[in-house]
Amino acid sequence: MPLPAGRAARRAAGRAAGRVANRAANRAANRAAGRAGRLPALLLALGIGCAGTSLAAPPAAADPVRGSQRQVLRTLGVAAAWRVTKGAGATVAVLDSGVDPRHHDLAGSVVTGPDLTAGANPRGVRPRRLHGTYMASLIAGHGHGPGRSDGVIGVAPRAKILSVRVILEDGEPGFRGFNSEPRFENVVARGIRYAVDHGADVINMSISKDRPTEQERAAIRYAVARGVVLVAAAGNDGAGHRDGPYSYPASLPGVISVAAADRGLHKASFSNRNSLVLLAAPGVDIFGAGPGDQYWVGRGTSQATALVSGVAALIKARYPRMSPALVTQALTSGAVRRRGRGYDPGMGFGVVNATRALAEASRLARHRHTAAGPGVQDAARPAGAGPVGGRATAPPPVRVIRRDTRMITLYGTIALVSGGCAGAGLVSVVLLARRGRRRGRQERPAGEHQEPGEHHEREYREPEESGAGFGGPGTRAGRRAARGIRGGTGRVRAETPRSRGETGGVLGETGEVRGETPGVRGETGRGRGEAGGGHSGGPGGADDEHARAGAPQARRRQRTPT
Repeated sequence: MPLPAGRAARRAAGRAAGRVANRAANRAANRAAGRAGRLPALLLALGIGCAGTSLAAPPAAADPVRGSQRQVLRTLGVAAAWRVTKGAGATVAVLDSGVDPRHHDLAGSVVTGPDLTAGANPRGVRPRRLHGTYMASLIAGHGHGPGRSDGVIGVAPRAKILSVRVILEDGEPGFRGFNSEPRFENVVARGIRYAVDHGADVINMSISKDRPTEQERAAIRYAVARGVVLVAAAGNDGAGHRDGPYSYPASLPGVISVAAADRGLHKASFSNRNSLVLLAAPGVDIFGAGPGDQYWVGRGTSQATALVSGVAALIKARYPRMSPALVTQALTSGAVRRRGRGYDPGMGFGVVNATRALAEASRLARHRHTAAGPGVQDAARPAGAGPVGGRATAPPPVRVIRRDTRMITLYGTIALVSGGCAGAGLVSVVLLARRGRRRGRQERPAGEHQEPGEHHEREYREPEESGAGFGGPGTRAGRRAARGIRGGTGRVRAETPRSRGETGGVLGETGEVRGETPGVRGETGRGRGEAGGGHSGGPGGADDEHARAGAPQARRRQRTPT
């Protein structure tokens, strides 16, 4: 059926206007592509990269900007995820440098919050809002033109953006003062609390700092306790480092730390590598929107963080009551990793994938965050209050034992003193025993300290004087006496060398002793002769002859030269 002329004219004018708009968008995209790599240094904020799988690609784009996003969107698997949800009903707070709400790819999706950096810039200086607009377009950009087929489209195109300005860009005049003045130290913590109190489901923080504050830790606990998911960039200082460094707030408990992946879905060279990285997303040559309907291309963990925040927004839109812990589990379980690879400090659990993450969230949504059922203790109730669904019973009273610290100190002191006294007594006993032993040695009788030679001389000479009593050398009694004397001589010889020289019948060990020995032997011979002579008149004539025969031998030994 032909249309009325007026209506046909209006439709023709609309088509002409659409073609003009498309040409303008194409020219803007071409200018953006020509500026590739000219993104300010601030765009090197933080992010995570992961390996991804290829799913069905989105419809063909009408302009170069959307076409440049095709590979990234395919890696994230958003085409199948958008058949489940596009993020309607979810709010993502972007804590950044501010968002341009009039950009045609974000128009109608941005709620502007407070500027917590007020006073850092001189009066009259307008914020640039480049970095914040760039991140917001990656999260919730909805494009423009017929069918919204032109411009940037985000991961959750129907989500809302809550903009909270907490940083300055490096091109702003107050940048140095903002980073050094103590009054701006806790702006991030204040931004987190503001976002939680104003309905944020996800908080994107494509920012980093060297160390956190106690207020930031408390603000993160505050957000997690109220079911808000926090995503932050892992950092861009990884070049030349095998591990580390750590950046904050990404490295704080309760925050999803994101790294950046390159085009080959390996860890980007600049991305930080540490044990707190959970996920990765594409972070190299990422197209996004800038203020004033401009487009920019850049690289960093900031871009990767924004993409992960978009996937988290899809999960929260589909399952708004899901806790941050389960959202994190869905993201990490649905991530795509290389075959045979487990956790990697550079890429976390893999590259985020929207379709797989939603499937994991669907499985987790059938379960409670805490266990329930017969015999299960409710974590929200005190111990002993009974199982979930059972009859409540009063918990037994807690017995408090108060210890008397003064008595503990007293008994401890007594024990230490007693131990010291026991040790001192033991040392005294040992010293007294040693002293008594030395005194006993000094007080022995004088006979016990005579020289062994003197004692032997006495033993040896007694038989000479009383040789008649023993009998001559030839008699049996004399021989027994001689053997007894020699035995004594042997014992004395073993005690001292001095007795060897003075004892008869014993050879000396030194020349000096040998010189004395013949004389001793000569005297011994005479002694034997005299002893024999004592018995010459008796019946033992043989002994007498033996004595006379021994005398010349003794005399010959006396003449032996020394």
